[in-house]
Amino acid sequence: MNVDKISKMNIPFSAQFSARFAVLVFLLMGDAPGWATLHAAEPVIRQASATGIRHGILLCGNTTVLINEQNEVIWEIPKASRDGYVLPNGNILFSASNVATEMSRSGQTLWTYSLDPANKELGTAVRLENGHTLVVERGPMPRLLEVTRHGKIAAEIPLQPETDNDHMQTRMARKLPNGNYLVPHLLAFKVKEYTPSGEVVNEIRTDLPELGGREAENWPFTAIRMENGHTLVNLTHGNKTAIFDASGKVVWKVDNGDLEGRFADPCGGQLLPNGNVVITSYAQRDSSKVRVFEVNPQKEVVWELFHSNAYAHGIHVVSTQGRPLEIPFLKLVGVDRVFGCFKPLSIAC
Repeated sequence: MNVDKISKMNIPFSAQFSARFAVLVFLLMGDAPGWATLHAAEPVIRQASATGIRHGILLCGNTTVLINEQNEVIWEIPKASRDGYVLPNGNILFSASNVATEMSRSGQTLWTYSLDPANKELGTAVRLENGHTLVVERGPMPRLLEVTRHGKIAAEIPLQPETDNDHMQTRMARKLPNGNYLVPHLLAFKVKEYTPSGEVVNEIRTDLPELGGREAENWPFTAIRMENGHTLVNLTHGNKTAIFDASGKVVWKVDNGDLEGRFADPCGGQLLPNGNVVITSYAQRDSSKVRVFEVNPQKEVVWELFHSNAYAHGIHVVSTQGRPLEIPFLKLVGVDRVFGCFKPLSIAC
């Protein structure tokens, strides 16, 4: 079945989304050998799990590649990307070369937003529930933007990164269910929550003594607002992941002492419905070592992805064991009404 044909059927909009996502997962399971790819290379890819876990996953890094549960590349474009995920219609939304792009599986560009010339870098690219796309611009005017399908700026939120270092100002921002925005600021050692007017209403510090202070360089890269109000943060360069309660206290952390050196600049992350977290090792350049791994609350590694060529800056886990995840946009912090799920979602680098 072609996902593009679904929109032409006389069925309700919500059912179209469910049908589209079901077709997407069918393809990710490896049962669609005819689905076009844009890159013919055949890297060595394997997933390892003592319990047989298998994921369909999008990797955004030195290349942008979608891998099914049988370790087959089913779509790839040789562009280095910072953020991205698979939309319910099967298209890929990603941020690369300072342009946010929605692209079809055949390689057709369907939507773009380019960095404002006044700024230096474009990071985040996230499709919101209202149909807008959230992007982050870094530079002299650091800001969040909500961009419409027609390329108009619907919302602009100025950011306070506490540094003039353009590249290190911020990373992946996401919109919260309350309408605010959650933004990691690397050199500020803070995750800040902004209102739509740009007011900072909450800060989580990542330079706490129990995390090693500023000397540990725990730069916040990924922030995930959890259902219980806690916030999970990947701390790149500090090589750890920590959970903070609403007051900013560390209530859980995992580092290389727990995971036998698997952390290598953890950037992207995704919180799964079962409470496990999938983490990237962006700086890992040894192809024999893990690029992406899954950890449970007991700090046990339950799944690993090895790839001979690609390394991951951001990820989107789309399917597990041949089934779509309960919430399709697990990289957003928001509410998904498409599938009838009213739970906080998560974020990626």
